[in-house]
Order: sequence, then C-alpha cells, then structure tokens
Amino acid sequence: MAKITRKPAQRKAAVPKKKAKAAKPRPAKKSAPAKKSLKAIKPWTPAEIQEVFSRFRKANPEPKGELEHLNPFTLLVAVVLSAQATDAGVNKATRELFKVADTPQKMLDLGEERLRDYIKTIGLYRTKARNVIALSAKLLSDFGGEVPRTRAEIESLPGAGRKTANVVLNMAFGEHTMAVDTHVFRVGNRTGLAPGKTPLDVELGLEKVIPAEFMLHAHHWLILHGRYTCLARKPRCDVCLINDLCRWPEKTV
Repeated sequence: MAKITRKPAQRKAAVPKKKAKAAKPRPAKKSAPAKKSLKAIKPWTPAEIQEVFSRFRKANPEPKGELEHLNPFTLLVAVVLSAQATDAGVNKATRELFKVADTPQKMLDLGEERLRDYIKTIGLYRTKARNVIALSAKLLSDFGGEVPRTRAEIESLPGAGRKTANVVLNMAFGEHTMAVDTHVFRVGNRTGLAPGKTPLDVELGLEKVIPAEFMLHAHHWLILHGRYTCLARKPRCDVCLINDLCRWPEKTV
C-alpha cells in the first residue's frame, strides 16, 4: 500500500494590526475655588459676641418659642411632635388636642387611636402617637404625673432626646440650656460662632462662648435668626443684624 505523505500546513501571514490613534489629551477641569474652612477663620472675640447678643436683645428683648403649649406637659408633647415637622404644622394639630388632653392622665384616657386622629397631619404621626402615650404612662408611673426637671430624666421618656430635654428645661423651667435644631446648627457653623460637625459640638461650643446674661434667650434668638434671616438657601444678608461681624466667606454684603 502506497505511503501517503502530507504537506505541512502553511501558516497564514499575520495581518498587521492598525495602530491605535493616540488619544487626544483632555483639557484639565477647572477646579472650583476651595471654600475657606471655618476653622481657619479668626475666632470671634468676647467683645464681638457681647455685641451680637446685645443687638439680638435690643431687637427682641423677650423672644418666645413658636410651639404653642399650656404647661410643661403640653410643651413636652409639642416638642416630641415637632421632630421632622414645622412648628406651624404642630400648632395646627395641637390646638384641638390640648383642649381635651393637657395632662398625662387625660392623654392616656384619650388613647393612641384617638390621638392619631388629632395628629395625622404631622409626619411620622403613628410613631409619635405611640411615643406620646408611652411617655404619658411613664410620667404617671415614675414621676407622679409631673415633667421631671433633669436632662437625664427627660431623655428617659419615649420619643424625647437631648434637644427635647433642652427645650423643656429652658422654656418650662428657665434653665440656661442650648437646644440645637437645624437653624441653630446652621447659624453656629455659618457665622463661625461655634463650628461643629454635630449638634452636640455646636451646643457645647455656643455654651462656652455665650455670656451667661444672654443664655436664657440665646437659643430662641438663634432659632429665629436662622428661621427668618439666615436662611438655608438664600440668606438675607442685606437685613441681617450681625452682617458686619459674621465670618461667613460667602455673605452678600
């Protein structure tokens, strides 16, 4: 039988690859000018702080909180309800509520389901109704139906945190506490009065620099200033009482 010889397979010639086009260098992005850190700004002097709060006092000698209430208990309830809600929205709901439930016992008698009907226009009303009933029960069982007068005891109540305790201690009992809400937090940081990453940082910073003679009303002046003048998006620097002293790098005057 004849031997078959096979020819070696021919390799295909390699096709030269096309050279990739060199990528054109992209123009460098212009970086936004760095904002000046508040920590790098010259701290307020005691004389400047005295001047700021003297102006606030002259313009509004007896500032009042905007949450409507009848007694320490209704104040406590109103502050608990005000979390993530406006004072105006809370007042609208509590005007009728406090006519029928202005004590812990009356609130318990009203019951959670009926309470929800009164406050259903407020955000998180189901959780808040549960907390208000629970704190009413705790006030009766642990504190003789009275709102306690220490921060730790108030913070032990369902739905009440440090800010709630500070508001109640200040407004109901005249304590020199500093309640830091979103407005006070913004003013403390923006003006450079008390820069801080947390509400507690700002609270402790303000307590450290504000003279005792102003502390009773200080948190109301700062809240009102943040709510009506030092607004979050478009601060009204042109009508600000303290625009000449404010450290904010972006102020418009």
